[in-house]
Amino acid sequence: MNFWDHHFSVTGFKYGTAPNAFLVAQAHRLRPGSDVLVPGDGEGRNGVWLAQQGHRVSAMDGSAVGLQKAQALAAERGVTLQTVLGDLADWAPEPASVDAVVLTFVHLPPSIRAAAHQRLAAGLRPGGLLILESFHPLQLQHRSGGPKDAAMLYTPAMLHKDFAGLDELLLWHGELVLDEGPGHQGLAHVTRFVGRARPEPA
Repeated sequence: MNFWDHHFSVTGFKYGTAPNAFLVAQAHRLRPGSDVLVPGDGEGRNGVWLAQQGHRVSAMDGSAVGLQKAQALAAERGVTLQTVLGDLADWAPEPASVDAVVLTFVHLPPSIRAAAHQRLAAGLRPGGLLILESFHPLQLQHRSGGPKDAAMLYTPAMLHKDFAGLDELLLWHGELVLDEGPGHQGLAHVTRFVGRARPEPA
């Protein structure tokens, strides 16, 4: 049983069943009926919500336990969710295969982060969106969740470089209050990014 299988084996949902607030605030940018990839979707709260909005969703995660709970939540909400078990160290979507990628608190080690981010961005169709919220290194001052290793936390400069191939629509960091199940509670310092894949050259 891996780290996340262990975390998701508890009763209930570690990060709740409500969608991430930043995703909800940015969802107006998505075209109706979009193909959306949600890497690191865990127990499915974001993927299921997107499916409820009428999108076709693939939830990808490294935890089979989390994906089982995601399918159960989808069934409970009456929506269809495709689930994919994989590791972002080497997994990638087909190039230009999705309209959006949603990364919510998916923290990758420096050894794989940039390459994984670039593979995910390459999965976007022209005009496709990448929506990301992560913890900033200043999150180490708080107890509201996230890795305790600064190398796993994301600065705006880091994301600007990782997603240099996208047009930046939003890049911000600052403090807010999280209320996402028992796993994310209280004052937090986050980094937010929205990027758009460039149109194909004429």
